[in-house]
Amino acid sequence: MTSPAVSTAVELVDAPLLYKGKVRELYDLGEHVLIVVTDRISAFDYVLEPPVPEKGNVLNKLSAFWFEMTKDFMDNHVVHTDVERLGAVAKNKELLKDRIMVVRKAERIDMECVVRGYITGGGWRQYQAGGEVNGIKLPEGIRKNEPFPEPIFTPAAKNDVGHDEDISMERMQALIGAELAQELQEKSLKLYDFARRYCDERGIILADCKFEFGVLDGKVILIDEIFTPDSSRFWAKENYALDIEIDSMDKEPVRSYLASTPWDKNSQPDPLPQPVVDETTRRYVDIYERLTKRV
Repeated sequence: MTSPAVSTAVELVDAPLLYKGKVRELYDLGEHVLIVVTDRISAFDYVLEPPVPEKGNVLNKLSAFWFEMTKDFMDNHVVHTDVERLGAVAKNKELLKDRIMVVRKAERIDMECVVRGYITGGGWRQYQAGGEVNGIKLPEGIRKNEPFPEPIFTPAAKNDVGHDEDISMERMQALIGAELAQELQEKSLKLYDFARRYCDERGIILADCKFEFGVLDGKVILIDEIFTPDSSRFWAKENYALDIEIDSMDKEPVRSYLASTPWDKNSQPDPLPQPVVDETTRRYVDIYERLTKRV
C-alpha cells in the first residue's frame, strides 16, 4: 500500500527549520540535525507538482541501507533512523517513520564528488563538445554509454543556486587544497567500486554517481545521500546498449513527459499527469526492491 505523499514536513516536526532544499528539509535538534526526505520531485531546476508518493521513503531507506553497508570502511554522519527516538519532535510518526535520518553536524565541503564509470549524460556532452570530460583528455572514437577503462573522478563546485559547475581536478585542488582533493577522490572511487560490484550482482549497472563529504572533528566523513536514484544513474542490464538514450531507473518518466510537452523550461510547468506520477513511484520502489531485496 502506497503511503500518502508528503510535500513538506514543517507541520509534522516540532523543531526549527534550518534549510529547505528541493527534496530535503533540515531541522535543528541541538547537537544533531534531523533530515526529513519529502516526496517533492524536481526537474530542470523546478520543483514540480504533485509530489511523488513513496519517493522520499525510498531515498531515505536506500541511503540508510548504503550508509550501513559502507560504514566499516567509510565514516558517515548517521546517528539513527528511528522515528520513535524523536519523541515529541515527531508530531506524526506514521508519516515520518521511513523518511527521517538524525545526523551529526559536519561542516560541508562545497564539492560534488562525481564518479563516472560510463560516458553518458553531461560527460558525453562534454566529450562531444571538446573531446574531454572535466579537463580529462579522452581518445577519439568513444561511443555513447561506453564504459571507461577505469572509472574517472569528475568533481563539481557546489552552487546552491542554479547548476553545480563542472571543474577539473586541478581546479578542485586550487579551491580546497591538494591533500583534501586527493582524499575526496580516493574515497569517491572506493565507494563507487564497492557499489558497482554490488549492483552488478543484482543485474544493475551503476553508470555514475555523486557524493558529498563534510568535516567533523578534523576528519572527512560521508554526508547527505548515497547511491539513490536522485544521486546515481542506474541502468537495468537488460536495457544497456551503445549509442542510445538508456532509460534510467529514476525519474525518467518525468523528464520524458516534460520533454514531450511545449513547456519552455523558463516557467513553472503544469502539474504532472497522474499516470506519470504513478510510474515514477513504481520506478523508485522497483530500484529499492532490486537493490535491497526488501519490500
